[in-house]
Amino acid sequence: MTNSRLDRQRALELFENCDLLKLGEMAQAMRLRLHPQKRVTFAIDRNINYTNICECQCRFCAYYRRSEDVDAFVIDNLTLHQKIAETIELGGTQILLQGGLHPDLKIDYYSKLLKTIKKDFPAIHIHGFSPPEISHIATLSKLSLDETLQQLKDAGLGSIPGGGAEILDDRVRTLISPNKIGWQRWLEVMEVAHNLGLRTTATMMFGSLETPKELIEHLFRVREVQDRTSGFTAFIPWSFQPANTDLGPEVSQPATGVDYLRVLALSRLVLDNIDNLQASWVTQGTKMAQVALYFGANDFGSTMIEENVVAAAGVHFSISLEELVDTIKEAGFKATQRDTLYNLIRDY
Repeated sequence: MTNSRLDRQRALELFENCDLLKLGEMAQAMRLRLHPQKRVTFAIDRNINYTNICECQCRFCAYYRRSEDVDAFVIDNLTLHQKIAETIELGGTQILLQGGLHPDLKIDYYSKLLKTIKKDFPAIHIHGFSPPEISHIATLSKLSLDETLQQLKDAGLGSIPGGGAEILDDRVRTLISPNKIGWQRWLEVMEVAHNLGLRTTATMMFGSLETPKELIEHLFRVREVQDRTSGFTAFIPWSFQPANTDLGPEVSQPATGVDYLRVLALSRLVLDNIDNLQASWVTQGTKMAQVALYFGANDFGSTMIEENVVAAAGVHFSISLEELVDTIKEAGFKATQRDTLYNLIRDY
């Protein structure tokens, strides 16, 4: 952390008034202080959705289904294990395990799921279950967050993704995801997890119905938890993808690439206590992700052997390991594979 940390007022001034290239230059200077090597890290993983049944039914989501829909599913063990085996064959070290808020699945289902995976694939790291899922499991199972997270950890959960954050402001959340947990509960899940020794990421989906001030507040609320726990490994901002969503028609001006770079750079400046900032090639494409590496980002996320949620909103960027490595090198950096907790594995 620097001695002259940004406060909310200064952050808002920079966001609204600072020249884009100057903002990027400031963010890159901080990135180089934290990561002086010309290295960009990435993981090899797969997103596995264990169910698309979700009673939350967020207005920005094109992926969820109701229980009665013909294409609703809960994954079977054979399919799950085939996906994990293929991930390992492709050099993967982790799976991102996420699903909807299923009305019937309680803690026993999730514990069994994790134990089965770890029994057959002991080396795979399970990065799973966003705060809304964990809160939902706790409520359905009549358990506290501590009890729920401890049981999941004991069963094999390795870390927690930052999904479901959107904007950490309840005015915005009421408009775009009225059935989802509020911002305080989201951060509570993360803080409890950190205190139990589970590391997590944090995210932000911007460009829907938030104001600049609400966007700034999101960053500071994340920073304040990180000051207390040091549990966030990375921050990942991405822009709302409006296609095929109920919310899309209400967003008159979807976020542009310039908006993305501005938010990314500001995130790097505000979040001086989170080591890693990810470029989102999944939503922005590889060319914009290359530019992001000069606006504060030091990490390229992962190869995402499989991704369904963003794709359901009409965005279909995909990339092979070779393409990802070449993209990083073309931008002027060394490409280095990492694991979920940012331990380095190998250079390319």
